Amino acid sequence: MTGGATPARARRSVSTIFFVNGAVLASWVPHIPAVKAEHAIGDGALGLVLLSMAAGSVLALTLAGWLVGRIGSRATTSMAAIALCVTLPLPVISPAIPLLALSLVLLGASNATLDVAMNAQAVLVEREYGRPIMSSFHGLFSLGGLAGAALAGLAIGLGVPPACHVVASAAVALLAVGRALRWLVPSDAADASAAPVFARPSGVLFGLGVLAFFGLLAEGAMADWSAVYLRDTLETTPAVAAAGFAAFSLAMAAGRFRGDCLVSLLGPGRLLGASGALAAFGLGGALLAGAPAAAVAGCGLVGLGISNVIPVLFSAAGQVRGIQAGTALAAVATIGYLGLLAGPPLIGLTAHVTSLPVALGLVSAFCAAIGVGGRALVPAVIPTRSAPS
Repeated sequence: MTGGATPARARRSVSTIFFVNGAVLASWVPHIPAVKAEHAIGDGALGLVLLSMAAGSVLALTLAGWLVGRIGSRATTSMAAIALCVTLPLPVISPAIPLLALSLVLLGASNATLDVAMNAQAVLVEREYGRPIMSSFHGLFSLGGLAGAALAGLAIGLGVPPACHVVASAAVALLAVGRALRWLVPSDAADASAAPVFARPSGVLFGLGVLAFFGLLAEGAMADWSAVYLRDTLETTPAVAAAGFAAFSLAMAAGRFRGDCLVSLLGPGRLLGASGALAAFGLGGALLAGAPAAAVAGCGLVGLGISNVIPVLFSAAGQVRGIQAGTALAAVATIGYLGLLAGPPLIGLTAHVTSLPVALGLVSAFCAAIGVGGRALVPAVIPTRSAPS
C-alpha cells in the first residue's frame, strides 16, 4: 500500500464511504410521499417512476466492472461517491415527472457503480489486513441507513422543507466523502482492452450470483412484505406491523458487526450454512406459529441470518482467481440485485395465486438453499482462515 494509505487509514476511508452510501439512500426514501404529492401522481404512476432508479442500477451494474478494470476501483469509487451526493437532491427538486424519472436513473446508476467500486476497495483492504473485515463495512452501510432515516424523519417532524433537508444532507455527505477519498487504496487499472465490459457469470461466479439472488430476494421480501403479513394476515396494529421490519433491520446491523469474528471462527462456508439455516428457521417458525410475537421474533432471526450473506459472497467474488475483483463483483451483484428488484413483485404474484404465507414460505426455502449452496461453494473460493491471535 503506497501514497500514505496505511491499512488503518484505508479502512477508515472505505468505512466512511459505506456509511455515507447508506445515509444518502435513506435520506431520499422518506421524502417519496412528499414527491408523490408534489407531482399529484397515483400509486401506479409512482411505481413506474421508481422503476427508473432500478433501470439506472441495472444499466450501471453491467458497466461498473469494466470501469473499475479500466481506471481502478479508487478512481471509480471517487467519481461514483461524488456523483451520488450530487444527485441526491435532484429527485426532490425536479419540477416535472420526466426530470424526476431522469434524476432517479442517475441516482440509481451512481449508487450501483459505487456499490461495485467500494466493495472492490473493501476487498483490497481485507487483503491488506489478512483477515475477514468485509462484514464490518456492510454493518456501517446499515448503520448509515438507520442514521439517514432517523435524521430525515426528524427533519420531516420539524417541518423542514424536503428540498432543504436533501441539499443539506448532500453537502454534509460531500464533505465526509472529500475527506475519505484521500486514503482509498491505490489500485492498478488493467489495460482497457483486457477489461471485459461484463464478466460472463459462469461457473463459480454464477453460483455466487444465484446465492446473492436468494439473499437479496429475502432482504426485499422482508422490507416489502413483513409489515403486510403482520398487518393483514395476522391482523395486528400498525405499530406491531412496523416492529417486524424494525427487528429485522436492527438484527441485520448487529449481525454484520459480529460477522467478521464469525467468519474467522467458523469459516465463510460454515457461516453461510448456519446463516441460511437460521434465516429459514426464523421465517418458517414465524409462519407456522401464526402469532404476532413469534412473527416479530422471526423477523429478527431472519435479519441475523441474512446479515452476513452478501458480505461473505462479495468477499468471495473479489477473490475468484483469474478475474479482476471489480468485474467479478459486478457480475455477482447484477444477478443478486435482480433478486432485490424482481423478488417482491414475484412474491406478490405468488401470494395472489396462493396466499402470502405460502409465498413467504418459498422465501424460507430460498434461505435454506443459501445455507446448503454456501456451505458447498464458498470454501472453494475462500480458504478457511484460523481466528487471529
